[in-house]
Amino acid sequence: MNEELNVLNLEARPLNLTKISKLKHLSYLIIKRTFDIICSLFGLIILIPLTLIVKITYLLNKDFNKIFYSQARIGKNGKEFKMYKFRTMVPNADKVLEELLEKDEKAKEEYSINKKLKNDPRITKIGKILRKTSLDEFPQFLNTFLGSMSFVGPRPYLPREKNEMGYYYNRIIECKPGLTGLWQISGRNNLTFIERLKIEQQYSSNRSLKLDIKCLLKTINTVLSKKGAE
Repeated sequence: MNEELNVLNLEARPLNLTKISKLKHLSYLIIKRTFDIICSLFGLIILIPLTLIVKITYLLNKDFNKIFYSQARIGKNGKEFKMYKFRTMVPNADKVLEELLEKDEKAKEEYSINKKLKNDPRITKIGKILRKTSLDEFPQFLNTFLGSMSFVGPRPYLPREKNEMGYYYNRIIECKPGLTGLWQISGRNNLTFIERLKIEQQYSSNRSLKLDIKCLLKTINTVLSKKGAE
């Protein structure tokens, strides 16, 4: 994590618009939104045949449940929105997790630290492939087009994680959540929850067009190498 941050030459500092031209910041937001709209349109075009392939694959595996999954996430300024993904878990995933954490102390400890399980029993065989290739996140192009997310930004956190985010929360919600971001190129699922929060604060404090471009370029390499994906 530290090595990645050093490469991007980031420092933890508050975003102070009295020192940054408001016009420059506005230009950044306009360029960022324009990029989001144009690229998300291309993503939605690709999503159409991809959806058909995913549906057929699930049917061949005798899984007749819905392939899309929506979940409430924390957006900019704390406003909640529905984030869309391809379903990678069993339909009753929340109940399965609850029962698992009640019975398995090791799993409970792991989840409390990382908010994830390395060997998650809820993930389907197809879901593992979708996650490994990051294809499960393609439906988020709809979120990006609608404006609830951006291509680059903090991780979209769950409402139940708000209290555990502590003082990082207010800084993180200054930005729209992103399909990718500094968190993804700095280790993704290999990071603990606290490490992710610190990285999100780094991004929020230093967000700029230059940083967004660096994140996008490094994301391509991360996805192709499948580094940190689970």
